[in-house]
Amino acid sequence: MAVGDKAQKRVEVDLGDRSYPVLIGPGASGELVEILPAEARRVAVVTQENIGISLDLGDRMVKVFNVPDGEEAKNFIWLEWLVRGFVEFSMTRSDIVLAVGGGVVSDLAGLAASIYHRGIRVINVATSLLAMVDAAIGGKTAINIPEGKNLIGTFHQPLAVICDTDHLQSLPEEELYCGRGEMAKYAFLGAPDLIDLPLVSQISACVSIKASFVSQDEREGSKRALLNYGHTLAHAIEAQAFGPSSPRIKHGQAVGVGLVFAARLAEKLARIGEKEVAFHRQVVTSYGLDPEIPAWVRRDELVEVMLRDKKVKSGLTFVLDGEDGLEVVSDIDPEVVRSVLDLAP
Repeated sequence: MAVGDKAQKRVEVDLGDRSYPVLIGPGASGELVEILPAEARRVAVVTQENIGISLDLGDRMVKVFNVPDGEEAKNFIWLEWLVRGFVEFSMTRSDIVLAVGGGVVSDLAGLAASIYHRGIRVINVATSLLAMVDAAIGGKTAINIPEGKNLIGTFHQPLAVICDTDHLQSLPEEELYCGRGEMAKYAFLGAPDLIDLPLVSQISACVSIKASFVSQDEREGSKRALLNYGHTLAHAIEAQAFGPSSPRIKHGQAVGVGLVFAARLAEKLARIGEKEVAFHRQVVTSYGLDPEIPAWVRRDELVEVMLRDKKVKSGLTFVLDGEDGLEVVSDIDPEVVRSVLDLAP
């Protein structure tokens, strides 16, 4: 992955009086103490033991809440544990939650913050590439249930997002691949040449695109749904990997598979041709991702899970490419989807 870009960048998520900055670059965590509201006397730091990042929080009272690694942390048990912990910490509406970690942490901590006292403030300190380019920005919070991923959640915008690229230096390679899956998605949303840019510029390009979508459609009523490109199949695959003994797949890897599948489905529906499908495969593989559905996936169960996807308004719903670019397409015949699943290697 390209490096360079030593200067910090700032992207604004424009939501009127609820607008907030996303600070990107090496050393961005140093801005945190100035961003914290003066009246916040208590800071609940939600993180994971293996992250181990120390932050300057001034003279505030701090309590650390370590949650488990992986999607297993995103459930009602850990949500209740967090909220009850906030009560024991005597947190008020003036205090703040600090989510320090990847997408799992910001999803869970953000949901807990959104429902505690009917909503307290949260700042996301993204420590994974996936969180920096996608998960920490936009206010989506969620937990999983056995029936599907992210089916229980709220929209709760953060006060700020910190993307300190120094935190990526110790990130395992598989975690970088997780973020690259989301970055591959942005090739179809206006940033086709990301892979050639320095890292900070890659991240800020993704953040700028997402900020634009969120500013125009905060609650995913229309245009913001396009950010879910590749996610319908991805979430269905991930739903088969929730159990402790289940096969493992990172979110970004599943998105890479979902992007190529969505292209194949669009071709089946005569929306695009073979050339466009080949381009999707080229983009996904250029990020080092495998575009094929893993052998362990139970394909016969995928359609039922996709029918429960949160984007569904009428029948099977996918974001698909076409002559006019990406759009949300509903009421897709399940047999057509099954035929593409059966044809996929």
